[in-house]
Amino acid sequence: MKYINLPNTDLKVSDICLGTMTFGNQNTEAEAHAQMDYAFERGINFFDTAEMYPIGGNAQIFGNTERYIGSWFKKTGKRDQVILATKIAGPNRGMEYIRQPLDFSKKSLYEAVDLSLRNLQTDYIDLYQMHWPERVMNMFGKRGITELDDQWKDNIFEVLTIFDGLIKEGKIKHIGVSNENPWGVMRFLNESEKHGLPRIATIQNPYSLLNRLFEVGLSEICMREEVGLLAYSPLAFGFLSGKYLNGTPEKSRMGTFPNFTRYTNENCYKITQKYQDLAHSLGLTLVELAIAFVYHQKFVTSTIIGATNLDQLEENINAFEVRLTQEVIDEINKIHESQPNPAP
Repeated sequence: MKYINLPNTDLKVSDICLGTMTFGNQNTEAEAHAQMDYAFERGINFFDTAEMYPIGGNAQIFGNTERYIGSWFKKTGKRDQVILATKIAGPNRGMEYIRQPLDFSKKSLYEAVDLSLRNLQTDYIDLYQMHWPERVMNMFGKRGITELDDQWKDNIFEVLTIFDGLIKEGKIKHIGVSNENPWGVMRFLNESEKHGLPRIATIQNPYSLLNRLFEVGLSEICMREEVGLLAYSPLAFGFLSGKYLNGTPEKSRMGTFPNFTRYTNENCYKITQKYQDLAHSLGLTLVELAIAFVYHQKFVTSTIIGATNLDQLEENINAFEVRLTQEVIDEINKIHESQPNPAP
C-alpha cells in the first residue's frame, strides 16, 4: 500500500480509498463491517461516504451508510487510524427528504455536518465535500454546458466563509468539491486565495476507461494548482468487470438499479469488449486493466473502489499491484480514440 498526503494538508491517505455507498441497502451492517475490517487489514486508511448514501436512497434508508461506519468506529475503536471523508448533498436531485432547503447556506451546512457527526459517532470529519454544485449543470450523461443557471447566485465566498467557521470549531479539517467542472474549481481557488479562506484540497469526479473527461481542463488545473483527484467509479459501476457483456446478472448493481443508465449505451458495450480483449491478450483481467489505468495517472491522488462482497473487494485491491507499460497505455489510448468518453 502506498500513502500520500492530500495536497496542502497533513492528511496521509492510502492510494486506495474504500467507497461505501452500498452499505445500508445492498450490504447489511455485518457485511459493511466485514468490508471495513478487510480493507483496514490490507492497509486502507481512507474511507469515503456521503450523507445521502446508500445509493438507491429514500427516506427510510437515508443515513444508513454513515450509521454503519459509525457503529464500526464504536466497535473497533479505530476512528483515529482512519481518514474519513463525507459529503453534503446539494439541490436539484429530488432528495428533499434529506433537508429543506437543499443548499449550502449556513443553516444547511451546519445541520448536515452535525447530523453526519452524530451518525458517524465522531467529533470531527477529516475531509468534507460538496457532493455536487448548487448551480444546475450538466453531469451524468452530458458532455458539456450550453446554458447557464441564471437562478443561481454566485455565493462561493459565503460558502467558504461558513467552512472557515466549521474548521475553526474543529468539526471539519479540510474541504473538497465533487462532480465539479473547471470553472467551479477555479472559482473556489480564487476566492480562497483572495480572502485567506479554506482551500479545496480535493475534487471527487468520475474517471475510468469509459469516462476520461477529467483530462479535458480539470487535469491541468489540478496538477498546476495542487488539487488531488479522488477518482470514483474506476470500474464504471462494475461495467468494466466485463460481467455485463453477456447480459445483466440478477443481483448486480445495474440489475438492482436499472434506472442508472450512464454505462449502458451501445458504445459502452462495444468499447468494453475491446478493453476486455486487450486485457486478456496481456494475461490480465479487465478489472486489473481498468484499475491499473486509473491509478497510473499523475493527477490521481487516491482511487475509490467499492464492492458488494469480499471477493470483489479483494480483487479490486489486488489490481493495484499491476503495472502497465507505456506500450499498453498506447494500446488503451488507441481504443479510447475510437470511441472517446462513451459514458460522460
